[in-house]
Amino acid sequence: MVKERKIQIAPSMLAADFSRLGEEVRRVTEAGADLIHLDVMDGHFVPNLTMGPQLVKALRSYTELPFDVHLMLTHPQEYIDTFVDAGADLITIHVEVDGQLSKMMDGIRKRGVKVGLALRPQTATSEVEPYLADVDLVLPMSVEPGFGGQSFQMNTLDKIDRLRNLIDAQGLDVDIEVDGGINQKTAVLVGRSGATILVAGTAIFGSDELDRAINTLRELASSGE
Repeated sequence: MVKERKIQIAPSMLAADFSRLGEEVRRVTEAGADLIHLDVMDGHFVPNLTMGPQLVKALRSYTELPFDVHLMLTHPQEYIDTFVDAGADLITIHVEVDGQLSKMMDGIRKRGVKVGLALRPQTATSEVEPYLADVDLVLPMSVEPGFGGQSFQMNTLDKIDRLRNLIDAQGLDVDIEVDGGINQKTAVLVGRSGATILVAGTAIFGSDELDRAINTLRELASSGE
């Protein structure tokens, strides 16, 4: 039996005011966010540097919402324990990384947190399909990872469609998260294709009314089903 889909909104802290991140986490929590999305980049796997485990730990006291930590790292296995200790509730790693992917995923699971698997825009869904039964979330990136504010890549919709069909056909309880270029227009499209978690940065933090921005994205994505 296919589980009824519920749309969740995960504000991307990459688009927040870094001079007051704690307050920004509190603001989106009060505005009705479902998760807090934290992008971790090493300057090698992607051409940018962002936050480390110390910052994630410092933000933990500002909300009880789940921390959705996306590790864009060349060697994520070296940091899994550190980010779990910092307060991560879900850790997503990339299918493109070198190393034993199943072992890394098992390491995350053994620490008692959820497991996510991401793929870059140019990576085929066939790379993650063998692991669908072993994850809680799959993340087809809708922009090239590294920087916020990019335009949504429309070929992502085909990936979401395929992943949704496979997940439902196997009766799996796996979320499809979409990250990159999410706004009022694309929220409808990804919701229609089967996404369940929308990561949004500029569309939320660029608004004067955070609660309205979050609720609008959720409603639009839900209307697309």
